[in-house]
Amino acid sequence: MKPWEQLPPSLQNDSVRPYYDALSRKKGQLVCKRIFDFLLSAVLLVVLSPVMLVLAIAIKLDSPGTVMFRQVRVTQYGKEFRIFKFRTMVQNAPQLGTQVTVAGDSRITRMGHLLRRCRLDELPQLLNILRGEMSFVGTRPEVPKYVARYTPQMMATLLLPAGVTSQASILYKDEDRLLSAAENADETYVQQVLPGKMEYNLQSLMEFSFWGELKTMLDTVLAVLH
Repeated sequence: MKPWEQLPPSLQNDSVRPYYDALSRKKGQLVCKRIFDFLLSAVLLVVLSPVMLVLAIAIKLDSPGTVMFRQVRVTQYGKEFRIFKFRTMVQNAPQLGTQVTVAGDSRITRMGHLLRRCRLDELPQLLNILRGEMSFVGTRPEVPKYVARYTPQMMATLLLPAGVTSQASILYKDEDRLLSAAENADETYVQQVLPGKMEYNLQSLMEFSFWGELKTMLDTVLAVLH
């Protein structure tokens, strides 16, 4: 982790400091986390490359457009990056609706429903993990417009790389249903869903442990198979 004085100004506030101090006492575990992320993502990219190739072909045959969905997200220290995901919506989905997905969203393709149900659309994020832009476990990366609505305390989640999964992701895996009845899905997400998820993200940050993250990965697999 960077020294406190080198953090971006948006993170240097009294609400972030307790989380920074807690993580600073676990530097060894943070090193293990990065080594684990690098090695496992490299191995999985090789092992799963045939599966990803088949999925890419299926996406291309299912609907017109690119195979990959690339979008700017925010990760550690507020750095922006472009996330890799298999495309699950029609090509011009961002222009046809909100940046959150609701249940029964007409923009989702037939192949997209399968990918989302099994979370296979997340597989390309192994590239983001290998590059150090993401981690297997951590706060899900948001788009800049949602990060701009973070409270000072929520900014603490940017002390570590964004993650593919987390306890909040498991508990809110059906958040699209929560948003389906909302008149304004974007505002409902920012005002109701995001604060709830952040409570779990902040708790996980304060209680961070490498072994705890391995358990979260196992819990994620069980939740997908359930």
